[in-house]
Amino acid sequence: MLLERTTPKALDDRLQGPHLPGSESSLAGMFEAQPCEGLQAGGGLFWEGDPANHVFQVVEGTLRLFRLLADGRRIITGFVCPGDLIGVSLRDRYLYSAEAVTAVKLRRFSRSRFEGEIARSPALRTEVFAWLCDEMAAAQDQMVLLGRKSAEERVCSFLLLVARRMRRDEPLSRHFEIPMSRLDMADYLGLTIETVSRTMSRLTAQGVIAARGRHGIEVCALETLVFLAGGDMVDDEFSSGPAKRDAVWKH
Repeated sequence: MLLERTTPKALDDRLQGPHLPGSESSLAGMFEAQPCEGLQAGGGLFWEGDPANHVFQVVEGTLRLFRLLADGRRIITGFVCPGDLIGVSLRDRYLYSAEAVTAVKLRRFSRSRFEGEIARSPALRTEVFAWLCDEMAAAQDQMVLLGRKSAEERVCSFLLLVARRMRRDEPLSRHFEIPMSRLDMADYLGLTIETVSRTMSRLTAQGVIAARGRHGIEVCALETLVFLAGGDMVDDEFSSGPAKRDAVWKH
């Protein structure tokens, strides 16, 4: 990728920046003055084609972004986690649906006020531009994932991406939680649920990963997992330093 990756800490610093409580000199300052809203797992935040009246910031939990084809098939275009924004690049209508994978807390900002604040602030325009660059990088990375990687490479890449995203700005470990179902994974990776399940079972049988509870995964052979993913992840991300924010995750 030619576009620069952004670490969660750098992103958080960029979003938060120096500001007084309630200040709107940064994107985080704009949103933190808004009340938190709750959404139960499986609940819809908005649906494809709805008027795009709000921009959202996720505070807790995970949402899936998806579109439905004419024949009813679901295509998941991304997952959003705490700190992520939804709807920044949209105009009149939402181009996808957003649904909670887990219980979610979020804040909303009216689009008209959001756009007004951006228009008045060069600093906010810079932040929004950086966010849009991340979304462009996401689209390009997902094209590679779906267009050039095998089923096994897709599943292994997904596991590494989840490990990095779920840890946020904490040091990465070999144990992490996957809140998504096998069906979510399949619809994101462009595979069938049977293929995802077989691949996960094969990785477990080969000792590459191990199940730890209902949603937990332990990486038992990191070098092998990296190799099977296509070799584009570095080993030391799982032992020290802050987690990277990888664009593939985004919509």
